[in-house]
Amino acid sequence: MVYLIKDIISYLENLAPTAYQESYDNAGLIVGNPLAEVNGIICSLDVTEEVVLEAKAKKCNLIVAHHPIIFRGLKRLTGKDYIERTVISAIKNDIAIYAIHTNLDAVSHGVNLKISEKIGLLNPQILAPKKGIISKLTTFIPKGNVDQVLEKLYAAGAGNIGNYSNCSFRSEGVGSFLPKEGAQPTLGEKGALSAIEETRVELIFPSHLENKIINTLKTAHPYEEVAYYLQILENKNQEVGSGMVGTLPKPLMGKDFLLHLKASMGLQVIKHTAISNKKVSKIAICGGAGIFLLGHAKSAGADVFVTADIKYHEFFDAEKDILLTDIGHYESEIYTKELLKDILSRKFSNIATYLTNVITNPISYL
Repeated sequence: MVYLIKDIISYLENLAPTAYQESYDNAGLIVGNPLAEVNGIICSLDVTEEVVLEAKAKKCNLIVAHHPIIFRGLKRLTGKDYIERTVISAIKNDIAIYAIHTNLDAVSHGVNLKISEKIGLLNPQILAPKKGIISKLTTFIPKGNVDQVLEKLYAAGAGNIGNYSNCSFRSEGVGSFLPKEGAQPTLGEKGALSAIEETRVELIFPSHLENKIINTLKTAHPYEEVAYYLQILENKNQEVGSGMVGTLPKPLMGKDFLLHLKASMGLQVIKHTAISNKKVSKIAICGGAGIFLLGHAKSAGADVFVTADIKYHEFFDAEKDILLTDIGHYESEIYTKELLKDILSRKFSNIATYLTNVITNPISYL
């Protein structure tokens, strides 16, 4: 079967919608034609000139990376820095670049789950769930059409709560309306007040699907004019947010955990605060720069917080309440390329998909 770049994008964005990326981010297709046929895929953490040349050598025309090569707008392409040279090389070699960044950080099956699995955490949960990204739809449907309309809404992405699907609430009542001249009522007659037995239906959906849900409702609903209203909910979405927290299979002394962390993540070095004499069990994590979650890690009762890019003065903020560790940005997220390869290989088994062999870490340790 032939797949286009847009098919790969559609699948990835169903798993990690770009609506979940942070405001500063630039996830999505950065270089390339979405209508081009996919010959092969390289999965990487970063995109550099070397990664583009590797893709060319392996006859791959799509690079799926975690970090976007472009964060800010480019005003010219003269090759003055590695960003411009990488973009120029990708364009010249007809290689597309797609980034799946903070949106993949945000979903429960994304970057932080991969870290949790590497460390061996049990029952990992989102550390700081997002709120304000769930909407509720309330609508009114003739009793005989309820199941038909709900089936379409469920298929469009409404009615999911955690591990449950097809979730809705129904209550019975009577709806009244008077069709005016020019109306074409499904039920009732023009100029006559009608009272119809209707079912009030309420169900939630991810807010970024609003247009799709409303269009589905209007298409599936039997009425010419559909009565409905929407509400943005303050409920936290337990499947979307920042960081994760889980527990070790058995408690470890602080130093033993650090040795386990070093081995399981393949680390050369760990920066950390003072190690206490108590055992640790609950571990909070955040791939990349996650010090903004320190308060959440403490509130969750974590004994250790594993993240990266911690500044000197930020280590003081641990205040002996938690073992704070910095394992390095690259080191915390390098296994994301394995996550991407696994995701893509399962879905697109007939497309050659590779892990990059290029070490893109700009930091070395002596």
